[in-house]
Formats: sequence, structure tokens, C-alpha cells
Amino acid sequence: MNEGTTILQNNASDPVTVWERCLAIIKDNVNWRAYQTWFEPITAVDLSKNILTIQVPSQFFYEWLEEHYVELLGKTIKRVLGREGGLAYRIQMENPNRRDNPATMQLPASKHPKVQKDSNFVNMDYVMEDPMKIKNPFVIPGMKRVQIDPQLNVNLTFDNYIEGECNRLARTAGLHIAQKPGTTSFNPMMVFGGTSCGKTHLLQAIGNETKRLNANKTVLYVSAEKFINQFIEHSKNGEVNNFIHFYQLIDVLLIDDIHLFVTAPKSQDAFFAIFNHLQQNGKQIVLTSDTPPKDLDGMQERLLSRFRWGLHAEITAPDFDTRRAILEMKMHNEGLVIPEEVIHYVAYNVQNNIRDLEGIVISLFAQATLNKKEIDLELAKKVMKNFVKSSFTELKIEDIQHMVCDFYGVGYDALLSTSRKREIVQARQITMYLAKKFTKNSLKSIGEHFAGKDHTTVIHSCQTVENLMDTDGEYREKLEEIMQKVQIASI
Repeated sequence: MNEGTTILQNNASDPVTVWERCLAIIKDNVNWRAYQTWFEPITAVDLSKNILTIQVPSQFFYEWLEEHYVELLGKTIKRVLGREGGLAYRIQMENPNRRDNPATMQLPASKHPKVQKDSNFVNMDYVMEDPMKIKNPFVIPGMKRVQIDPQLNVNLTFDNYIEGECNRLARTAGLHIAQKPGTTSFNPMMVFGGTSCGKTHLLQAIGNETKRLNANKTVLYVSAEKFINQFIEHSKNGEVNNFIHFYQLIDVLLIDDIHLFVTAPKSQDAFFAIFNHLQQNGKQIVLTSDTPPKDLDGMQERLLSRFRWGLHAEITAPDFDTRRAILEMKMHNEGLVIPEEVIHYVAYNVQNNIRDLEGIVISLFAQATLNKKEIDLELAKKVMKNFVKSSFTELKIEDIQHMVCDFYGVGYDALLSTSRKREIVQARQITMYLAKKFTKNSLKSIGEHFAGKDHTTVIHSCQTVENLMDTDGEYREKLEEIMQKVQIASI
């Protein structure tokens, strides 16, 4: 960029036109995402004495521009307005008491004056105190106060955090963050999902991996509940600034259950100041919530807008294969050897809650040890009664029909039709065979579930299945697989 080439004459009077020319240059010098985030929200409001005044949404926005784009802005202004051209900022202060007439303040470019406390300004910077004088809510006994206990469980790592379709995005992004905290586009990162789906484990794993790879980073895990309680305690003692200053020391801040903030507006104010400081200084923030940001009713819009800057990653209930892998890992860690049919049974019946899987493994171990019994299906059935009520409802013919349809890729309506297509007939015969084997229904009742077939059709189907099992190895292998699934569901 040649500063000596002036695009507009120095007497140009339209600030909007001047800023549009500036944007045309800036667009060629930054990536599109940065342009959309940091330059599109800006509006030009005045041009006087060769000084272009632009309005930005917040103090944080202004400081980010000055820290990251001051050189680009300076050269652009001089190219458009000439060597005497200059830039000033008008900052719209966030003030909930004056929504009809937002407070603003004027600042020159390339300077960072401290904002003086004023009733019109509610988003004030906090002047950082000497870290050695700041009270540490997480002090480690016997250590200097400035040293911070990360509050991490060393057993919750990426090594024992099983990856599946339910959590692949969140796990991959979390690992990337741990390797390069504060330098990725995943900042902040918001992980959301239902209860007991692995959000806390992931948060802890990020913290532990960060500490392993970046020993010089100050990492802190804290639940939103503890954060709120600390804030209340510091407020009672008139130490809110001290509280905020402490959290501004953190390099990687991991806050669990951020949805609890919706009932704590004053804690949100403190977190807003902490968030801005950390984000501005390239620190990493990772949050978890039971719900996505759009459903956090009661959360301040200024916080929600910042949550939207980074990555949102949902963790869903683990699928069967993931649940099975979790069980196998936990049994290996406990030194247990459990039959394959028990693993299938537990993984099939516990579908939503990882904590229940952990509890079942512990209960199986305890029961087997105390009663000196082998871990088998009978013991698993006894233990499961305390965890899953629905596991012991009687298996219905309709259940088997749906399981066979899913397994063989056959439509449910086709299964009940009179179609003579080979794959349909085979699936129908297998379903009748399994219904006879795993339910208490009569042959007549089974036939009625297939568009009114009589009992002789059911007998013929069962004989056909048994004959094919004896003569066709591939057929037998597939049948044994679906039989195992039905058996697990029938216990």
C-alpha cells in the first residue's frame, strides 16, 4: 500500500463515502471472516478537519481494533485522506438504563485511556492490580497465593474419553484447543448437551491436556455454581474488583454449566468483564451448557453475542457402539472380565446416561466380589433393576418386527405385505422364527401379526429358517447376530 497515493481529495466531506473507500482497501488485506466480524459493524459518523470518526459497538471492540488492526487502519486512512488524515473512535457504551439514547464516548486512534467511572458508562475497564496482592479463591495450602490450583481431576483425560458420532466435533475441537489454547478460531468454545453425556469429562480433559502440553499456562476449571457463590461472597466483603482481577489472571478458563448464570444477573456482569479481558488478551475460554446459547433465556444479550463468536459443539446421547466401547474401557480400567453378552445387554438398555454405565460397572464389580459370583446375565439383570426400569417390559412381536426391518433394511409395511420378493420373504420368515423363540405368543397369534397368516405358515417359516441355518453359513452368521440383539432386548 502506497501512503503517498491519495484516493479522495482532502476536502471530501462525506464520512460514509470515505469509510466505504477505506473498507474497499481493508477487504483486500484481511480474510473475509475478520472483515465481517471487525469491520462490517462499524459506521462512519463524522469527518472534520481531515479526521474520520467511526462508531464501534463497544469498548472491547475498540481495543481489539487498536491492538490488531491499528497499522492497517492508519495506512488506509492516510491513503484515502492523505498524509494529514486521522482516525477517531466513537464508542457506544452498553447501558441498560438508557436504551433509547445509548451513551457514547470519543477516543482518538492509537491510544488506550482508562475510562473514568461515570453513571452513564456501565462497561468499565478494571485496572489490573499486582497479582501478588490478589486474593486467590483456589489457593493451594503451603504455596504462594499467586499460584492457582487448576481444580482438575487428573483421571479425566482424552485417553479415556471415548470418541463417537455423538461427540466427535466437540472432542476434536477440544483437543485442538488444548494444543494451541487461545490461538484457534474456537474461542470461545461452547459445548452443550443433555445431562451426563460427557461435557464435564471433556472440559477436564481439555484442562489436563493443556497443562501437559503447556506447563506455563494457568488453567482453571470451575463450575458456574462455584463461580456464583464466590461472587456473592466477594460482593458481601466489598471485593468484587479483587474477584474479577483474579479470574483475569487465567490463561485457559473452563466454566461448567454456564446455564446457571441465567438466574444470576450480577454474576453475569462480572463474567462479562472477565470474558472481555481474556478474549482481548488472547486467552482461551471453554464453556458447557445443558442447552444451546439460543435457549439461554435470562442471559444478557451482550454475553450471548460473544458466545456466538466462537464454536458451538453439541454432544448427544452416545449410540450403541459408543456405549459398548465406554463399558469395555471402564471394565478394563477396573480389571474386570465380563462376558460379551453382558456387555451387549447393558449397552443396549442404558441409552442416554453415561453415569449409569459407570454405576453399573461398579455395582457388577461389587456384587461379584461380595457374593463371590461370576458376572453373568442373571447378575446383570439384578443390577440393572436399580438403573433402567424399561429393560424388563415384555418383548412384543412388533418390537421384533422393527428390529428385523432395521437389521435387514426392509420396510415395515413390506414385511407385513404379501410380497414374494426373496428378501421380504426371508425377513418375514426370520421374524416369525424369532417371535416364536422369544415371546409367549401362540402360532396363531404370531400369524395374525403378519396380515392374518395362519399357524401353518408360521410353522413352515420356522422350519425353513432352521434348515437354512444348518446349510448356509452366511445365513446362520447373520441370523445369530440379530438373535443376539433380540435376546438382549428380551431379558
